[in-house]
Amino acid sequence: PQNTSLNVNSEENEEERCLELGGHVGFDSLPDQLVSKSVTQGFCFNILCVGETGIGKSTLMNTLFNTLFEAEEASHYQNGVYLRPRTYDLKESNVQLKLTVVDTVGFGDQINKEESFKPIVDYIDTQFETYLQEEMKIKRSLFDYHDTRIHICLYFIAPTGHSLKSLDLVTMKKLDSKVNIIPIIAKADTISKSELHKFKIKIMSELVSNGVQIHQFPTEDEAVTEINSSMNAHLPFAVVGSVEEVEVGNKMVKARLYPWGTVQVENESHCDFVKLREMLLRVNMEDLREQTHARHYELYRRCKLEEMGFTDTDPDNKPFSLQETYEAKRKEFLGDLQHNEDDMRQMFVNKVKETEAELKVKERELHERFEQLKRMHQEEKRNLEEKRSDLEEDMNDFNRRKVAAETLMGQSLQGSSQPFRKDKKK
Repeated sequence: PQNTSLNVNSEENEEERCLELGGHVGFDSLPDQLVSKSVTQGFCFNILCVGETGIGKSTLMNTLFNTLFEAEEASHYQNGVYLRPRTYDLKESNVQLKLTVVDTVGFGDQINKEESFKPIVDYIDTQFETYLQEEMKIKRSLFDYHDTRIHICLYFIAPTGHSLKSLDLVTMKKLDSKVNIIPIIAKADTISKSELHKFKIKIMSELVSNGVQIHQFPTEDEAVTEINSSMNAHLPFAVVGSVEEVEVGNKMVKARLYPWGTVQVENESHCDFVKLREMLLRVNMEDLREQTHARHYELYRRCKLEEMGFTDTDPDNKPFSLQETYEAKRKEFLGDLQHNEDDMRQMFVNKVKETEAELKVKERELHERFEQLKRMHQEEKRNLEEKRSDLEEDMNDFNRRKVAAETLMGQSLQGSSQPFRKDKKK
């Protein structure tokens, strides 16, 4: 019997044995231990707000958490889309929440919107990659690690009353495999109830026809099956945000005051803000965190590891060995490195040979040029020697003529002086 109980999970897949306890053991306090540990550790929740500038993202966040987050007014003249994360420490009763709100600054403000989704996708992938790198460290610290993975994307849809913009469809299609998306119609008090109902039907129809997978609240848990099923039918939520309090009757309520009347934020006949808050914070926050880790992060992790060459089974369908895979990848890497080194060495040798050949050609050309100049120099020298010889002969001939002329002149002078002496004697 003892051996049988130890092999309930063996390869024969024997059925588990249910045994009755003879008395109180104490492991029924495990949920209380988990709650105590979780409360001590605290929770984190990260919200990504995607929508055009001025559509009411900051106002809705302030309304959801009943506080005023610091926010800078964004202009409509951004050169591109960039994400601005802000992290806050909140506390309600004895529960601490590290909340990160990520705003998409400049989304939808450019003339060319083809690449507007790319910074958002890159940011989500970067958070996954950061967590994966921490998870793969030898010395990990996931217990106190600040998880920045996006748990929910609130996609703000402009209340046009017609249809979704192509930018909305493309962006949600790029994001639906990376994050939980909840579409919401912002500033829902700007269209009538009948138009709003038709707009909701139109949005859901376009999302389905374009294959966009938005987040569906889970219905497996009996405790939340009824409310989640009901809320899934209300998507997308039409919301109104406001932090201003207006006196209605004898009490102060958050509302927007217009000349024609008052729109109460927490009045379910006016908007779906209460439904959004209920689903997002009070019922399904932990499920959104689990979905992010178990679905979206696991998909990213699997694709990343497959790119690196890791698999669950080897080609022979044998269990995966991390050490063997590491050794194989290391061997492959060293082989590629050696191959690249050989290629670089051969390339260097070829370059040296080409350079030597070019230098030899240059040297031969210079030698030929030198020989040519040398011949020219010798020719000029020979010509100069000939001219010098001719000049010396001319000078010698001139000197001989000069001597002969001087001699002749002397003789003529002597001949002319003798008759003069004879005349004098006479």
